[in-house]
Amino acid sequence: MTGDHPKSDSTEIAPMNHGAFRILIVDNDKAHALTMCESLERVGYPCTIATSGPEGVERIERDDFEIVITDLVMNEVDGIGVLQKAKSNLPGCEVIVVTGHGTISIAVEAMQQGAFNFLEKPLTPDKLRAAVSRAAETVQLRQTNTDLLQRLDERFGYEGLIFADARMGHVIDRLKRISPTDASILIQGETGVGKELVAQAIHQNSPRKNKPFVPLNCAELSEHLLESELFGHAKGAYTDAATERVGRFEYANGGTLFLDEVGDMPMATQVKLLRVLESGEITRVGENKPIKINVRLLSATNCNLEEAISRGAFRSDLYYRLRIVTVVVPPLRERRDDIIPLMDHFRRHFAKRHGKAVKGIDKAVVKRFYQFDWPGNVRQLRNLVESMVVLDLDGVLGIDDLPEELMDEADYVIHPVALPPPSSSSASLAIDADGKAGLLDLVGQPMNEVEKRFISETLKFTNQNREEAAKMLQIGERTLYRKIKEYNLRGDN
Repeated sequence: MTGDHPKSDSTEIAPMNHGAFRILIVDNDKAHALTMCESLERVGYPCTIATSGPEGVERIERDDFEIVITDLVMNEVDGIGVLQKAKSNLPGCEVIVVTGHGTISIAVEAMQQGAFNFLEKPLTPDKLRAAVSRAAETVQLRQTNTDLLQRLDERFGYEGLIFADARMGHVIDRLKRISPTDASILIQGETGVGKELVAQAIHQNSPRKNKPFVPLNCAELSEHLLESELFGHAKGAYTDAATERVGRFEYANGGTLFLDEVGDMPMATQVKLLRVLESGEITRVGENKPIKINVRLLSATNCNLEEAISRGAFRSDLYYRLRIVTVVVPPLRERRDDIIPLMDHFRRHFAKRHGKAVKGIDKAVVKRFYQFDWPGNVRQLRNLVESMVVLDLDGVLGIDDLPEELMDEADYVIHPVALPPPSSSSASLAIDADGKAGLLDLVGQPMNEVEKRFISETLKFTNQNREEAAKMLQIGERTLYRKIKEYNLRGDN
């Protein structure tokens, strides 16, 4: 990196607080790392240095950074490895890759994997600071993007969809184009991604928005009940049909009918649904008189309908009637920029619902949520945030409020077994059965010795029943096994 110029500090003024952007510099050339650090710190950026790829990865796992600057060519873990770790572990982080002349092609690969920019050596302070300033602006824009998008969506009526990720932005753009039409829409995506919310957004932005939106889950009902729910039935059509019933198609007349999990619809019902779509008429179960209906049909599935067609489990002609237009909602693990705004939205929503004064979310929790793969998607995130809000005691959702599936072994805290107070009847507590110094002599001892002794005594008390011991110590069994190994208690007990 070339020398600094005095005038650079006075001419480079950014309209933001540089101190809010923590920077990690990873470079196995310590002198070069120190020079970059000094140049950035002179304009107010707080910097941390790692002088190897493994150290950089360790820092990323342990701390939070808004910007990572990494040399590309390093031993053990190179810049690509640091980039991948930063992108998977740090919410909203931007990565700048520094490269020499001979590695431009690899730098292009880094850009394809999500690097914000790459800088070619030798660096000047102005070039470095300009790149960091642009990265900081991008981070800052992302942090405020949620509020801006929510205000924009309120104008267009998409306020029920919370998003910040570009992938969901593309979905919203597609919805804005298809909502004003009367086309049948097939919404695809994994369980829990929010397919019904998408259907509601389509309805609310259509000419039918003042008419009913009627949802029905096809997987919850048997063939007989599903047909009755869809088309209605006449009085006496079957046992227990004491009165006539208006079906969902009739109830949704003029509006929108949403069929969720349509891939689970029985074949016989598929035939009748296809007939309705082709004729625009329904016939109640037990009647012969057709009823004209005007309904827009939206459907959703989490299964591959084309594969179901090949197995003979779904009709191809119905499939093509349902999917005039297809909307694919990506899973949450593929749109991680949505995790933070969704967390905050659900925090505010459930704090209000449960009357809790929950003001914020700890950064460690945000990082844990960001790293999680969310097999249950948005529904799982929603439920976990609600659980944390209900359990919270201090007004901030912290590690102590995390549900078990997001906890690491290190999150479990050893709670000593409560002991009775000293008395003439409990004097034996001072001396154990072997005549060794008892629990009272642990006062003033290192914490690891205290912990080791309590675990050992609890195992003895439970006759080596580890499950019972873990319950008494209020820790997970995995944590107990790790502590037994750590303190070499296997042979002592």
